[in-house]
Parts: sequence; structure tokens; C-alpha cells
Amino acid sequence: MDIIIPKLAKVIANLAAFADKHKAVPTLGFTHYQPAQLITVGKRAAQWAQQLMMDLEDIEHVRKELKFRGAQGTTGTHASFLEIFQGDGTKVDRLNDLLCSKAGFPACYDISTQTYTRKVDLRVANAICGLGASVQQICADIRHLANLKEMEEPFEKDQIGSSAMAYKRNPMRSERICSLGRKLANLPMDFKDTFTMQWMERTLDDSAIRRIDIPEMFLLADAILIGMDNVTDGLVIYPKRIEARTREELPFMATENIIMRIVAKGGSRQDAHEEIRVLSHQASDVVKNQGGQNDLIERIKKTDYFKPIWGEIDSMLDPSLYIGRSVQIVERFCSEGGVLEKKLAPYQSFIKGTATAQLNV
Repeated sequence: MDIIIPKLAKVIANLAAFADKHKAVPTLGFTHYQPAQLITVGKRAAQWAQQLMMDLEDIEHVRKELKFRGAQGTTGTHASFLEIFQGDGTKVDRLNDLLCSKAGFPACYDISTQTYTRKVDLRVANAICGLGASVQQICADIRHLANLKEMEEPFEKDQIGSSAMAYKRNPMRSERICSLGRKLANLPMDFKDTFTMQWMERTLDDSAIRRIDIPEMFLLADAILIGMDNVTDGLVIYPKRIEARTREELPFMATENIIMRIVAKGGSRQDAHEEIRVLSHQASDVVKNQGGQNDLIERIKKTDYFKPIWGEIDSMLDPSLYIGRSVQIVERFCSEGGVLEKKLAPYQSFIKGTATAQLNV
């Protein structure tokens, strides 16, 4: 965990810097993977950073709470040590204090059997393996955005994007991370079964599987963070492509403002809504059935009902009008003096002093 934690902090710092840089770049939000209310590129990246911060907090917590088994005896009763110390329990306690000090633990668990409870392993696994779920979600987003040609992971100068189709730039780093994340996220089931199958004071069916699962868990997490460091420190966006796709959908998103502007001029909201509904369906038909461009705004500008606001419509098509508090949300979380700066303060020397991981794919 001492190795994993600062690497995770660096990935979060990468995302925070990216979010802050692009905090004001409007982009389509998606619900149900359908275009929804605008957000910003930075707002989405800040959400990714927050998910990883939750993982960081979970891992920090289990690391802080980790204790030692110590000298407990065959079934955790101290009986054999009482034999050595002529029944003096204070000497057993003193021995455990010394053992904890030498091993770097704050204390022993209050109760142990022949082993420390395997609930500890499960507790650690739940924290570490949550990272696997987080990176799958983040890299799935990156893969979708790559398909939309809005964002790409780093791409080497001579990298082959596809072994079959030379023109492609497949998001292979993100795919690799998703693959490893899937394995990591599913490991807690092993730890749960190992814990629940410990009968009474101990059985030995925990031994072989722990020798596989514990190293595998940390190696997976480490490999994932190497990949995430590389991807998050080299993300590329294509603002013109983002703007073009935003403007395709913006006419639909501007309709509520158009309706409200008509109401402000004394019109009926119900009548305005009906006019917009009819025109929107006509524009949708052009896009879906005729393969044309979204001409909703042009239709509104030619409809006499909206004549009182014709001169105001173009000013309502500025994407920045529809991003809400995205910029402030990012600044509060990712910018200087924000939540993440305070959270990542203990790891700044590692973050600033460690080169970005290099990958060849």
C-alpha cells in the first residue's frame, strides 16, 4: 500500500491538472449515452479525479488501521508465552509492544486466533480492488470519446494504431487498463471466500490461495497505475471537433431559453412549447431520415411566431451559456487551493519528482 498510494496520488494530480486546463471548454454531457445538457471537458475529468480520490481515501484508511498479529500463541490465548514469562501477562504485552515497534505497526489486533483474521485481507482487498472498478469506468469514457474523435490517449510517433487498418488509432492503453481493472475488481470474491471458510481458530485452505491473490492484487494495481499515469498525463482533446458536435445539438438545448424569451415578451409558454415541438420534429426528420444538418434555428428564424425575438436568437447559441457552474465546480475541486490540492499535499514530493510512466504498445 505504501507503494500504491503515492502512484495513485500522481494519477489524480494528472487529472486535476487536465481538468483545470480545460475547465471552460464546453462539451456535450451524456445521459443514457444520448446528448444531454452541456458540461465542460474539465468537469468530466474532475468527476474521474473524484472517483480515484475515493479510492485513495479508502486505501489510506485501511493502511492507517492495519495492525499486527504479534505474539498470540497457538490459538490466540498467549498460553505459551505465559509459560515463558512465568504467568506474567504484562511481559506478554510488553513483548507485543516491542514487536509492533520493530515491525512498524501501531498495535496488535485485540483478538487473534492462530492467524490474524482474514477479514483484514478482505478489508484491504475491498479498498485496493475498488481501484479496478474506477479505472474501468474512466477508461471506458475515454474509449467512447476516442470513438467520437473528441479525445485520445497518448499516441507514440511511430505507433501502429491497428495491425489490420493502418489509418486507425485504437485506444489500446485504455483497453489494457480496462482488462486489468476487470480482473482486479473481481478479486474480492476470492478474499471473501477465504475469510468465510476459516473454521474455528484456523484451517489451512487459506494458505495457497493467499500466495496467489495477495501478490496478484498488488501487481495488478501497480500495472494499472503505470498505465493510468501514462494516459492521464498525455490526454489530448480536439476542441474543433468538440465544438462541431456541440453545435449540432445546441439548437435543441437552446429551445428552453427561446421559449422563456418569448414568455418574457408576453407570449404563452404553452403556445411557444407547441411551436418548438413541431419545428424540432421537423428538424429531427432532416437529421435522421434525410441525413442533413440540424436546421432548427433556421426554421425558428423563419417562423412568424418567433419574430419578436429573431434578433436575439444568435446570442442564445453561445455554448458557454449552457454549462452551468462547471467552471466553478472544477476550480473548487481541482484548482490551486481546491479540495485536491489539500488532499494530495502529503504526496507532492513524489508527484513532482517522479517522471511519467512510459509505455510501448
